[in-house]
Amino acid sequence: MTESKSKYHACATCMNFAAERKDDIMTYRCVRLGYDTKPEYRFNCWEPKPHIVKLMKRETSEEK
Repeated sequence: MTESKSKYHACATCMNFAAERKDDIMTYRCVRLGYDTKPEYRFNCWEPKPHIVKLMKRETSEEK
């Protein structure tokens, strides 16, 4: 796991994050890596979902 400047950087906001419920149990996986993960984990391979990119752009434009 790594540190990021973005408050949005987490597995749950990555394009490769998949959540699935089986028998009332939630499982979270990184489809790209094939590993189980948790929504709050952070990795260098993070690829933000399109709506997260928009939020980050809006956030940086408001700071100026």
